[in-house]
Amino acid sequence: MRIAIVHRDRCHAKKCGQECILYCPRVRTGDETVIIGEEGKAVISEELCVGCGICIKKCPFDAIDIVSLPEELEHPTHRYGKNGFALYGLPIPVEGKVTGILGANGIGKSTAIKILSGQLRPNLGNFAEEASWDEILRRYSGTELFDYLQTVSKKSLKIATKPQYIDFIPKIFSGTVRELLKTTDERGELAKILPALKLETIIDHDISTLSGGELQRVAISACLARGADLYFLDEITPFLDIYQRIAAAKLIRDLATRRPVVIVEHDLAILDMLADTVHVGYGKPAVFGIITRPKGVRVGINQYLEGFLAEENVRFRNTAVVFEKRAHEKGSEREDLFEIPAMTRDYEAFHLTITGGTIRVGEVLGVVGANGVGKSTFAKLLAGIETPTTGELETTLRISYKPQYIKADTSESVEMYLRGITTKFDSSFYQHEIIESLSLGPILPSSVDTLSGGELQRVSIAACLSREADLYILDEPSAHLDVEQRVNVTRMIKHHAEGREAGIMVIDHDIYLIDMISERILVFEGEPGVSGTATGPFRMREGMNRFLDALEVTFRRDQSGRPRINKPDSFLDREQKSRGEFYYYGADDV
Repeated sequence: MRIAIVHRDRCHAKKCGQECILYCPRVRTGDETVIIGEEGKAVISEELCVGCGICIKKCPFDAIDIVSLPEELEHPTHRYGKNGFALYGLPIPVEGKVTGILGANGIGKSTAIKILSGQLRPNLGNFAEEASWDEILRRYSGTELFDYLQTVSKKSLKIATKPQYIDFIPKIFSGTVRELLKTTDERGELAKILPALKLETIIDHDISTLSGGELQRVAISACLARGADLYFLDEITPFLDIYQRIAAAKLIRDLATRRPVVIVEHDLAILDMLADTVHVGYGKPAVFGIITRPKGVRVGINQYLEGFLAEENVRFRNTAVVFEKRAHEKGSEREDLFEIPAMTRDYEAFHLTITGGTIRVGEVLGVVGANGVGKSTFAKLLAGIETPTTGELETTLRISYKPQYIKADTSESVEMYLRGITTKFDSSFYQHEIIESLSLGPILPSSVDTLSGGELQRVSIAACLSREADLYILDEPSAHLDVEQRVNVTRMIKHHAEGREAGIMVIDHDIYLIDMISERILVFEGEPGVSGTATGPFRMREGMNRFLDALEVTFRRDQSGRPRINKPDSFLDREQKSRGEFYYYGADDV
């Protein structure tokens, strides 16, 4: 079976020589395999297409994908019109359980949730006319989804949703946090939720004044407070620190004892802790997506990281994600690049103390700590955006900085924006290391101010690393990136540090990313919003143990080397705490 996809946002038939028609061998024999439709976009006949792939290579805008699929996938669950995205399979909500969906962005997770919530009726691949519910129920007769979809068909299901991009909330609601949450407290649980997510101090703040982390916690609270039959949460972790992530996870686990919960999450440590089962989504983003049957959370995550689904006998990634236990040993061999001076920064209600330290040549230095203890302020001090209250920061180093909160403040295309930063845009090295690693090719013609959160994040990372600098500072580069993209960013940053003999500082709350990327870590401690102290840098073992001690959370490593959160008060949790080993557990760890 063959499907042909035309990405309508990239197809510009008036700006090209219509190469898809000109070079198609079937068109040359007289068939109308490719035509320009009424909307000025290419239309490809899947019945006539022979899958030669010439149009894919000739299209100047990378607007065409043609994929051959197994015959078993002849009937999709839903397809967005002719030459549109095709989804195969659906996740299965389970009463009293948290069901996780793990997969790349653009693989159909949101489409699946729209179907489960009744917002979208699956067309079973027949986009010419609307499928009847009788036909849909016949397709799913005898499956675990039959009873659930029957409820959806009767429109008797109430869904509570936490959206992925929370920056839209201030655009559709004006007022205080209290006013917003008061309209959502259908279960009478806000009195429990607010202290758990530490929202009491901002309850009377205007929504438009909230930071990203505060907005995220408000969005989670609003969703969990509703009375619903199914709760769907799309990415709870962006802009939250590890403390807040675990607090939110505990609230969701508590809710799941009474109602089914479906969650999409790219922080694997939190997904591992939160979900009972996971569905793996794979395929080709924006082309087709396949949702597997449910797997145990440990098995599902490990198979996803390995890139091979054993039950389906499918390899969807050529390389496995490996957590190397000895990946942090190189630091002792490096020369110092920059001496961080002791300094302070005072605000009206906050005091930051920097005790000093060093950044080394070719090193990736991780920075961890709670929100509100000065990590971003420290980055701004190094970047010259803020000035210290005491102490002097004098350096001749060239510093490139990617802030935590990104603004799309230009209407020029991604390509022109990056060309304005670097003269190496056309070099094969830049194309391979930056453009391909961050999958920026398809969005190069797009205006920067039209990008989604994940796309804007990747462009910002590219812009930071494109500048000629001695020290690169990236504040929360993982926000809104899927697992595949985080792995690519990790690999790219490590190559960049060693290839340019530069220092790179990464501030992030994703424990997996920090574990894979860092040689040493800087730990921020203190009382959020009141005071913060930067300590270190430490070797990974010492630093992570110090950081997680305050959190009272322990990690173990499974056979793949992957860090996993221990269940509170479990045997391993108690044993590791008694030994003071919160993260690196075992004699072989560094």
